[in-house]
Amino acid sequence: MKKLAVLLIALALTSCGNKYKDTKNTASDYQIIPKPVSVTQKDGRFLVDKTIIMGDEALRNEAEYLSQLLTIASGKKVSYAPGGTRLGSVIHLGIDESIEGEEGYTLKVTNKEIIISGKTSKGVFYGIQTLRQLLPANSEKQSVAELTIPAVEIHDNPNYQYRGMHLDVARHFFPADFIKKYIDLLAMHKMNTFHWHLTEDQGWRIEIKKYPKLTEIGAYRNGTIVGHYPGTENDNKKYGGFYTQDEIKEIVQYAADRHITVIPEIELPGHSSAAIAAYPELSCFPEEPTEVPNDMMSEKSKELQENGINKVVQESWGVYNDVYCAGKEETFEFLQNVLDEVIPLFPSKYIHIGGDECPKANWERCPNCQKRINDEGLADEHELQSYFIQRIEKYLNAKGKRIIGWDEILEGGLAPNATVMSWRGEKGGIESAKQQHDVIMTPNHSCYFDHYQDKDKENEPLAIGGLTTVEDVYNYNPHPEELSAEESKYILGAQANVWTEYIGTTDYVEYMILPRMTALSEVVWVANDTKNWDDFKSRLSAFKDRYDALGLNYAKHVFEDKPTEEKSTSTEE
Repeated sequence: MKKLAVLLIALALTSCGNKYKDTKNTASDYQIIPKPVSVTQKDGRFLVDKTIIMGDEALRNEAEYLSQLLTIASGKKVSYAPGGTRLGSVIHLGIDESIEGEEGYTLKVTNKEIIISGKTSKGVFYGIQTLRQLLPANSEKQSVAELTIPAVEIHDNPNYQYRGMHLDVARHFFPADFIKKYIDLLAMHKMNTFHWHLTEDQGWRIEIKKYPKLTEIGAYRNGTIVGHYPGTENDNKKYGGFYTQDEIKEIVQYAADRHITVIPEIELPGHSSAAIAAYPELSCFPEEPTEVPNDMMSEKSKELQENGINKVVQESWGVYNDVYCAGKEETFEFLQNVLDEVIPLFPSKYIHIGGDECPKANWERCPNCQKRINDEGLADEHELQSYFIQRIEKYLNAKGKRIIGWDEILEGGLAPNATVMSWRGEKGGIESAKQQHDVIMTPNHSCYFDHYQDKDKENEPLAIGGLTTVEDVYNYNPHPEELSAEESKYILGAQANVWTEYIGTTDYVEYMILPRMTALSEVVWVANDTKNWDDFKSRLSAFKDRYDALGLNYAKHVFEDKPTEEKSTSTEE
């Protein structure tokens, strides 16, 4: 009798759900970004009511993510019950090895059930993100009475394996909670890589237990220039912060749960003033005082230098001669010890080592560096930088890691197993691909989100310069025409960079990345020949409602139909 009662209840609930079976859906119900490979619109809608999620235990992470999403959206508990009894509607999550691509998925919605299948758990997660966009935008933060989902069949997989966003937390520091929010935005856009820029001239942001002064001293500067470089004055305010190793572990796991790999960047051999302030012996000339251009140094730092403390954390932007000494064995010992603590925190196969904007002036006059050049039979300081990078690469390779570097690592000879990030346009990426090295495209003309995004710069918040609109981002093609089909295989994908010299608040970060990140998400997901700006812009207008529901601070220029003008670019990092 009990079994019969359960069956009768289930039949009754199914019958109630059928009132949506003939609902006519419209194209406006399927405004998905990035655009899936195939979308087949169908009649009917799925009612979220007494809904359970079923699937393999291996997909518990994805199921619990979906459970939370739908519970908020419907105002009703949607539980993961892998062995549960069906009393209402059901959502099935599963692995289907026949699906194309490691991150591919299918999503099938009828008035009776939802089936999300992935080649791997990544694909299932991306199917969930697509399902999310079939929900009303206001369901992101509040419940919707009688929540329904339009019937559809979607087949999808990404065009690029690397889909990244970068954030510089060294010029300006952002709390751990915001880093998680940033990761959530990446997840919503089906991005799979977070490049975390942790060290710079202006601040060292990662706890290294063997070297406590890196965060006691290197994480804080005594002031910051005001206005555009070189500044009008110094604000004389102590500024900084850092992430403990426990915080980093938590953030890395948070990202992993959303199928996002976190790649740390530990800058070397340049952009190292903060580390040198903490440990002056890392400099070629420990006795030479740190210089801030145009005498814009803070009063506190001037006082410290008057009392014999020569090295301070840099307070201005730009590029500086005081870099790691390539001639001292102590430098490599220090960096290897640092990396020994970094490696266990980040499961990523990559460690980004910077390698960009390293002036050679100090190396040219440093006896230790000149001795290194002679001893190693190097031609010049460019080859010395290559020696430096290759030595670090060899150490990391022995630890099971590979390096990524900015395109300057090409100078003096490319490290054998290096992946190159091409930022000074596409030339470095093209050259690297021709040398059969993996490449991530991040050219400043299309992928630098610290640039202004509207020609009316007078009415925009202070930015580094340049002009990169949402349309500029959308029109970017990561595959240069100069590459053959074989060489193009080395282009892993693309990434946008958010350098924060002039981005000091979390609201401003949001303003600078949105909606440009939404445009980039489609660039790295779909085939270039399927892109259509007008179609994307229409879908973006619907996606904007999701920004509003989430309370995000986004730029609105693209929604105002204002003309743009020929852009200029900035190469400053």
